[in-house]
Amino acid sequence: MDLKEIQELIKFVAKSGATEVDLEIDNIKISIKSPAIKRGKLIEEPQQIIQQIPLQQGMGMAPMMSEVMQPAAQAAMDAGSDNSEEDNEDHLIIIKSPMIGTFYRKPSPDKDTFVNVGDTINPGDVTCVIEAMKLFNEIESEISGKIVKVLVEDSSPVEYDQPLFLVDPS
Repeated sequence: MDLKEIQELIKFVAKSGATEVDLEIDNIKISIKSPAIKRGKLIEEPQQIIQQIPLQQGMGMAPMMSEVMQPAAQAAMDAGSDNSEEDNEDHLIIIKSPMIGTFYRKPSPDKDTFVNVGDTINPGDVTCVIEAMKLFNEIESEISGKIVKVLVEDSSPVEYDQPLFLVDPS
């Protein structure tokens, strides 16, 4: 295909009113995109406004156990506690959210909470539910210990890797 044929093709596409044409002849690929024209007037496409909201961490698969639980020194920094609490909570483990969603402490509004401060938990015990895309995901404990602090309010949105509970493993 020579230059003259390509120019004729462009003119033809412009007259036809097509907004996009992809053509492949032999090993040559041609893509022609033109503005939308109706009755001789340029039709402006609606402007799209894209707003990006930064997340605390990237989304992904559920983290490994070591990523879900961290020493309380890091947890205290994440939760915004002061230095005096940080010294007392060095031995505590933090349980983090494995997904983005809405945090619930109860299986339903008329039921009791899964865990409260002072409760003892074991591996496999359900600590909360996170709703994501109309699915309710039970978050099970991977450790044994005593709930020291609940870091999230009931029915509030949570991010991936956000601290949910402080647990005393002793």
